[in-house]
Amino acid sequence: MKKLMLGNEAVARGLYEAGCRLVSSYPGTPSTEITEYAAKYDEIYAEWAPNEKVALETALGASVAGGRSACCMKHVGLNVAADPLFIGSYVGVGGGMLIIVADDPGMHSSQNEQDSRHYAEASKLPMLEPSNSEECIEFVKSGFELSEQFDTPVIIRLSTRISHSQGLVELSDRVERELVKYVKDPTKRVMTPANAKPRHIKVEERLESLSEYAETCEFNRIETSDNGNSVGIITSGTCYNYAREVFGNSASYLKIGMVFPLPENKIKEFASNCGRVIVIEELDDYIESFCKKIGVNVDGKNLLPKTDEFSQDLLREKLLGVKTESVSLDDKIPGRPPVLCPGCPHRGVFYVFKKLKLYVSGDIGCYTLGAAPPLSAIDTTFCMGASVSSIHGFNKIRPELAGKSVAVIGDSTFMHSGITGLVNLVYNKGQSTLVILDNRITAMTGHQDNPSTGRTLKEEPTYAVMPEDIALAVGVKKEHIRTVDPLDISEFEKILKEELSSDEPSVIVCRRPCALLKGVARLPAYHVDTDKCKSCRACMTIGCPCISMTDGKAKIDATLCTGCGLCIKLCRFGAIYGGNE
Repeated sequence: MKKLMLGNEAVARGLYEAGCRLVSSYPGTPSTEITEYAAKYDEIYAEWAPNEKVALETALGASVAGGRSACCMKHVGLNVAADPLFIGSYVGVGGGMLIIVADDPGMHSSQNEQDSRHYAEASKLPMLEPSNSEECIEFVKSGFELSEQFDTPVIIRLSTRISHSQGLVELSDRVERELVKYVKDPTKRVMTPANAKPRHIKVEERLESLSEYAETCEFNRIETSDNGNSVGIITSGTCYNYAREVFGNSASYLKIGMVFPLPENKIKEFASNCGRVIVIEELDDYIESFCKKIGVNVDGKNLLPKTDEFSQDLLREKLLGVKTESVSLDDKIPGRPPVLCPGCPHRGVFYVFKKLKLYVSGDIGCYTLGAAPPLSAIDTTFCMGASVSSIHGFNKIRPELAGKSVAVIGDSTFMHSGITGLVNLVYNKGQSTLVILDNRITAMTGHQDNPSTGRTLKEEPTYAVMPEDIALAVGVKKEHIRTVDPLDISEFEKILKEELSSDEPSVIVCRRPCALLKGVARLPAYHVDTDKCKSCRACMTIGCPCISMTDGKAKIDATLCTGCGLCIKLCRFGAIYGGNE
């Protein structure tokens, strides 16, 4: 049977068909849907872990137990999982194990561009890179076979375009795999220096075998041009699709499906039959540098950029000198930057931060949008959990600003990597205030549960880990752990001022569910009495997309308004009415 599938859905289907037993992940666009689709199969145990390091260690444990397992994440998640990634290379596998990472060229939903191929090379783990949904299934199934054949975890590299593009796939039945027998072997799995030294030798021997395998790997294939081999293109992943659309059969191709280790002899053979060789790859000059290292002269980043994602138009312009004419409109279309949703419980928190002119150490999540105008309330955003750690460092250097600075983090991010930062803050006698925005879900990546929601990925009830309990357990004094409804901005401002005046660590939990959750009731919309409106624009300062100015008067879009009531608290003239009154 054939079916149209997203790349991520196809990866999940490949996991199912290959007999995978466990998938542990942390949500991160563009990889999130893989685990969500995997959870739909009863035969696969799937879970959201608190972070990628925990997820990879869980998958590694399942592999040691003899079952096929997988761990999925986005590119920055691989940074978090780097410790077990490198150790996993030494330990090897029991049942086959896949590490599926989705890069995000163009930073559609990420704080950086990062090329995960370097991780494969550094950890000496084989990496496969599919170019379409059909290959997603094929590469996953073959990846498990490769993992077990060479006693190694295997990395599958995706990109946003592969993850989120649809393609036709051929479905097959699931093939159940017996558990690999567990045999106690500390020399293989207990990584003390005495055991790790001989394991490193095994890794190098395995790499030599993998390099030989790469030469005959069916995923590395040469496609010869109908018009001779004057131009040869070496490429992989989504760039293969772009190159095919632009050059068609006028060029020959070496399509790399196994991007580490690269097939040295096959590259040399391909290049020797071409008059000119061009490497087309997004982000870093990974394949290009390898070609030059082995003495193959190629063009690449001298013609193509190292930043952003590619397109057919970019290749035509940069490689063929053909600039695609763009469609122009007479009317200028205004930009539409992302904003906090109507009714977002975070909005009032950032309004208060700005009002008090605080230094705000931000974090990763939809609340990062508090940095955008008109709220403009965030000073820094680095990586997951960094708000807590960095505010501690900031206040150690500038203690005079401790009463004018705050860290802000979401509930899921706090569970991911904010807890250890809070431990550090308390242990080292910090005096910072942490505001945890608890909207009862992992909102930014599409409403996934986390340890604080009380539900698992399989929709089973479980223990809900409360941020207040964690704060108390790590040493924050009970009187400095406060809980408040963030839409009650006057009460929140009062509590915030009290905690900022303290010379001890404090935690404020702002708890209200995300306005987009299915179970959250939408209240009646608010309206504006234009006769009472004084055009002061105070209601505009919160950046709610429901509110605009029309003919000099405020206007509320009733189709968007959720009735949160934040705007009515800002209007001093009683011009806003309705809602839940």
